[in-house]
Amino acid sequence: MTISTRPLGTTGPRVSALGLGCMGMTALYGEADRAESIATIHAALEAGVTLLDTGDFYGMGSNELLIAEALRTAPAARREQALLSVKFGALRGPDGSWLGYDGRPAAVKNFAAYSLQRLGVDHLDVYRIARLDPDVPVEETVGALAELVEQGYVRHIGLSEVGAETIRRAAATAPIADLQIEYSLISRGIERSILPVTRELGISVTAYGVLGRGLISGHFTAERQLTAGDFRAFSPRFQGENLQHNLNLVEALRAVADGKGVSVAQTVIAWVLAQGEDIVPLIGARSRERLTESLGALDVVLDKADLAAIEEAVPADAAAGQRYGQAAMEHLDSER
Repeated sequence: MTISTRPLGTTGPRVSALGLGCMGMTALYGEADRAESIATIHAALEAGVTLLDTGDFYGMGSNELLIAEALRTAPAARREQALLSVKFGALRGPDGSWLGYDGRPAAVKNFAAYSLQRLGVDHLDVYRIARLDPDVPVEETVGALAELVEQGYVRHIGLSEVGAETIRRAAATAPIADLQIEYSLISRGIERSILPVTRELGISVTAYGVLGRGLISGHFTAERQLTAGDFRAFSPRFQGENLQHNLNLVEALRAVADGKGVSVAQTVIAWVLAQGEDIVPLIGARSRERLTESLGALDVVLDKADLAAIEEAVPADAAAGQRYGQAAMEHLDSER
């Protein structure tokens, strides 16, 4: 199939309209099938997906190693089309605990050196700190990234989960291609002040969590038992009354999807795609089956009546519970 492309800002490359978020293939959603994960990356590349997203702290480097294996075993033409978007900066302990973030210039370059080695590449297409380091001015972190661009180790600079003021400061330091941030029918906070600024500055959004970490995919049920290592077991939106409230929203959405003859997941992804050419949804498919379903969203056309029906089923701010636990929320510059 041929996938349409979208620009990553005014300074970045054109990428497939849907990107593949690879986090769940090794981390945070419980056990994953390595062979199926690699097959899913291969299938995505074969379908025309060009943007692969990862973080050096996903599985403490194992996610990058998995992507490296997938690229190494893919046909050369498919391997060459892949663009790697990498997050860095999260500090973790041997027990998997989160210890903060490091955006010092020396740390930026150190993180990059390890990612280049693990991924087996000579440059990173988009590189970004996962969360703003509160102890380091964003100008220093972005300045170090700009040096990596000058040296050829990084092609484009991205941001992640930062607010409007930080975006302006970063963009005044060096060209910014995109902001990676959660955006979905149940996470629309960026519409208030962040999205207007990215659009003013010519910065695209790579949207993660478009299916609410599976919550609004149409496949999650109240009876599902989350496995060990699945962080959703501690996520407020998956807890108690919050979960049932949110699943009720999904059922209202299912009626809209059924009326169009498509799946809930396809409807949700299509809604994000319809919010603007400057938004590139990242789909977190861990299997070829889910990948195929998600790619089907590219064929879903939503008219004004469809969009109105979707937003009536799931109004802005309708979800119950924060998108992260309180400790993690405190690390989000985007929520301040």
